[in-house]
Amino acid sequence: MGCGASAATKGKDATTAPNAQASVTATAPREDAKIIDGKALADGVTAEVKAEVDAFTGSGGAAPHLVVVMVGNNSASASYIKRKEVAAASCGIRATVLKLEAETTQDHLLAEVERLNADESVHGIIVQLPLPEGIDEKLVTHAVASNKDVDGFGPVHIGNLALSGQTPLFCPCTPQGCLHMIKSTGISLRGKEAVVIGASNIVGMPMELLLLKEGCTVSLCHIDTVDTASHARRADVLVVAVGKAHLVPGDWIKPGAVVIDVGINFVDDPSKKTGNRMVGDVNFDEAKKVAGHVSPVPGGVGPMTVAMLMRNTLVAAKALAASNS
Repeated sequence: MGCGASAATKGKDATTAPNAQASVTATAPREDAKIIDGKALADGVTAEVKAEVDAFTGSGGAAPHLVVVMVGNNSASASYIKRKEVAAASCGIRATVLKLEAETTQDHLLAEVERLNADESVHGIIVQLPLPEGIDEKLVTHAVASNKDVDGFGPVHIGNLALSGQTPLFCPCTPQGCLHMIKSTGISLRGKEAVVIGASNIVGMPMELLLLKEGCTVSLCHIDTVDTASHARRADVLVVAVGKAHLVPGDWIKPGAVVIDVGINFVDDPSKKTGNRMVGDVNFDEAKKVAGHVSPVPGGVGPMTVAMLMRNTLVAAKALAASNS
């Protein structure tokens, strides 16, 4: 009978028929958010890096060389380092792990960093965190020469990131990966409202600066922020990097927003052999019913962080070659 009136109201004014009015205004169920596949995006980045490494070495350049300094036997650190080694091998980047005893003194560690700074065969240096108690992480990481600081955490790179008109040699890997994921959605960032939850030096602060440079209006929520939810609900782009499982529920998310979940947390799950499972800072099941795009955990930001480290190492090798030419 069409979408005008039901049989019960045929011949009457359709505006007086509630059922008919409902049929006119009904909408199809909303589709779930599109998943931002960090693994696929990372594979694309590493393939690009490999092609550039091949071209660089083919023209006489030295293979990029990354050194990761590990102090002690932290199992999580060893796992992260293994991923970096695998990624480096896939890109044609040489990776060396310098393992130091847990009893290594701060002075000894600083001396090793200085030795690597002076070694022209080394293009990138990472000091794997956390470091044992008694070692000043800030002092050690800032001791890495700025032209080899491929983590991008040093004050020279962060300062250039903060200054208008300046471009750092290296951007911190995780925020750089997050930005790549955001752009992969096709969203135009200029003029958008962005909210970053979590103000760490590793993710939150540089993420805010990157989004500012893209033309966003950015709010950075931190431990003293009042009513974080009200900020989050305004965000066209929401990046969450706190380290608290399911901190952000679905009702904190603006419909259609791009949501990037940086958190890595473990919650009890008897169905898993380990007794737990990895989750993010965002309640993924709720978020996907509201957001336009959302990154999963695992399989989201983690692979992108490693891919961007490979890109930074290539940039370091090219910069050193240019300075020596």
